Amino acid sequence: GEVILFNQPRDPKMELWIGPIIGQQRAVSDCGVDQAFAIDDADEHLPQLLQNREQVYAPLGEFEEFDQQLMQWHKDVQNKVRQGVNAPSQFHELSHLLHAMRWKKDDAEIHLMRKASEISAQAHCLAMQKTKHSRYEYELEAELWHEFIRQGARYMAYDPIVAAGANACVLHYTANNAEIHSNDLILIDAGCEYQNYAADITRTFPASGRFSGEQRAIYEIVLAAQEAVMERIKPATPWNDLQTAAIQVITQGLKDLDILTGDLDGLIEQGRYKDFYMHKSGHWLGMDVHDVGAYKNDQGEWMKLQPGVVLTNEPGIYIQAGNKNVGERWWNIGVRIEDDVLVTDTGHDVLTHQVPKTIEDIEALMAE
Repeated sequence: GEVILFNQPRDPKMELWIGPIIGQQRAVSDCGVDQAFAIDDADEHLPQLLQNREQVYAPLGEFEEFDQQLMQWHKDVQNKVRQGVNAPSQFHELSHLLHAMRWKKDDAEIHLMRKASEISAQAHCLAMQKTKHSRYEYELEAELWHEFIRQGARYMAYDPIVAAGANACVLHYTANNAEIHSNDLILIDAGCEYQNYAADITRTFPASGRFSGEQRAIYEIVLAAQEAVMERIKPATPWNDLQTAAIQVITQGLKDLDILTGDLDGLIEQGRYKDFYMHKSGHWLGMDVHDVGAYKNDQGEWMKLQPGVVLTNEPGIYIQAGNKNVGERWWNIGVRIEDDVLVTDTGHDVLTHQVPKTIEDIEALMAE
């Protein structure tokens, strides 16, 4: 096919302030497009491109101004019908087709996602090791930023969470300004963006370098849930099977600790686990941290995993202070463990495996 690009024209005065603009000539020579026109000339060229076309694919309904422009271009073509020009008769919504293409990654995309994962993993390891010298959450956030930028990842993929103690029980906590106490668990949810592709890692570890008995018990349940989900990440697995696996392990674990009481099936059916685990086991990952792509198909069935799909695996347990149904010794324990996982032909590949997540490995890293 032919690729025609509309982009900003060269402007020497503007370039003095912001640096070089690609313009139309370089768009053809450097970017490989067939033709390039100034964006301000779209009204002149687009109606010509629509002439004698039967179908138009566009992101309909996303940008009101563009929709209005498109209808005006279409009207311009219709006005030439007596000159033997035909206007498009079919308009198709483009986004869901692009989303399906983005859902499965090719080799080049996987290479970039591995790099984003490696940089993010190294930053998480560094933050664990720097905890003994850090008094506030933002000091650990600074370590993450420094390592990301040092390795060429100029941006965070999302606002990082660095949550100590009670803050770890707030799912989207981003203030990152509280003091860290020695008996706190610290939950860090952070990933870099490398060449437009996101990583997303969560690790939970003790500020003291050693898990307490209660922290260890909750952590082991979450880790077991993540491992149960991981076993099911392979081609043809329906998406919701992952959540089902996490719920089963978490509910049983909380029951074993007497945090939940009752019949296992009844507890799951009643959704009692939602007091402590209130989110899904993961999401698609790619050019956005919560990337595009449907979770159900057109028939209302859960999407089945396919090779090339990248997703997160992130179960958690959060026990807020003041929960009268839970003993105080469990209060303010928030644990989430998250990895980025590529579905392969035969199973899966954990892209973020470099960050330790067993209790023994975490304590060993923090002791170095």
